[in-house]
Amino acid sequence: METSDPGLIKRAADAIRNSVTFKLLVMGFLILVLMIPAEMVKDLISERQGRRTGAVEEIAQKWGEAQTIAGPMLTIPFHRPFTRADGTRGQETAYAHFLPRTLDVAGTLEPEIRYRGIYQAVLYDARLALSARFVRPDFANLDIAESDVLWDRAFLSLGISDMTGIREAITVTSGNLRFPVNPGIETQEVLASGVSARLPKGLARGGEIPIDLTLDLDGSERIRFVPVGETTQVKLSSSWKSPSFDGAFLPVEREVGADGFTARWKVLHLNRNFPQAWIGPREKIADAGFGVRLFVAADVYQQSTRTAKYAVLFLVLTFTTFFFSEIVNRRRLHPIQYLLIGFALLIFYSLLIALSEHLRFGVAYLVSSVAVIGLVTLYARWALASRRLAALVGGVLVLLYGYLYLVLQLEDYALLMGSIGLFAVLASVMVATRKIDWYEVGKPG
Repeated sequence: METSDPGLIKRAADAIRNSVTFKLLVMGFLILVLMIPAEMVKDLISERQGRRTGAVEEIAQKWGEAQTIAGPMLTIPFHRPFTRADGTRGQETAYAHFLPRTLDVAGTLEPEIRYRGIYQAVLYDARLALSARFVRPDFANLDIAESDVLWDRAFLSLGISDMTGIREAITVTSGNLRFPVNPGIETQEVLASGVSARLPKGLARGGEIPIDLTLDLDGSERIRFVPVGETTQVKLSSSWKSPSFDGAFLPVEREVGADGFTARWKVLHLNRNFPQAWIGPREKIADAGFGVRLFVAADVYQQSTRTAKYAVLFLVLTFTTFFFSEIVNRRRLHPIQYLLIGFALLIFYSLLIALSEHLRFGVAYLVSSVAVIGLVTLYARWALASRRLAALVGGVLVLLYGYLYLVLQLEDYALLMGSIGLFAVLASVMVATRKIDWYEVGKPG
């Protein structure tokens, strides 16, 4: 009976361990294993971002959330006949809604930053002057008989998305008349929340109806206006230095500088998708809203998430650097050592998110990258027993982290810069390995 040659088995095992293909397969497997903690890091960032969002929402709920101003709008009830199921006739109360011919809004936003623990919320105090001009409602165009109109129940309404933010009493002026508004709206066919005021008798029947009011309103992060006039003009100014103009329309004029911003919008009724007068519900007038968001330029969670997306690339390039160092130095590294190096690279993202919650993102990135580069370089000095190769590893990491920071800053050109960087890395590897005989690598020298 034949017996296996122990020496032959040992030589075969050594050949497999020294095989370049086997080594690459092991490295690939280790990278897949390290993707588990990499995903855990992304979950950590999401969890911290969710906690920040919760803290900001808690502040906003007590101060005033993002505000949308819709109106003023004139609503007049009328009797509408209908036929019941049994054939008898009856009448119900319906509502006709009329929008102003012109709407002019001028105001200022006074920003303020409040903190809840380590999280900050951007708040504002909006002081607005609204001036609207209505013409006499034309019921003939709506096929409503004049005798069915309930003129004495006509009311004015102003949509305010979060009533918590109202800081001062609102008084409406119409010529020589002054009358206060009350919370709530008689019908919520169009506006879900806001204030309203019953018009004095005879005012709705007259000719032009001028409406003026001032609004002292607190809110957070964003304010929008719905263009309800045939011509709507809004002018805002603020000391906030990084506005983001959003919504359905951009300003026709804007100026952003070190002292803040000013912006002016002009929107015609032809630019939106609802008429100047209608009967019943109109649910989507808010879709035409426009305004400004008080943008926080340094969103550390967004930047950290973008950084974490490069984790695989960093693992591959760093492992490749150590792999070539093995070839040059003829000193093998154990898979456990590769795992330790991978964990050190992943610790960078945890350090980054933790430090960036207390420091500026650039400073947090510098501290985290210096700590990880120093740790991996020192470990390379021990593992490879070569100062020259350790310096090579450290240099590669400095280039990687420096280039990644550059890509993060050039957000609009991130894809272009990333593609150029990958091309440069691949070209460098091909040039550096052009004379290596891969069939001879790993064989006893």
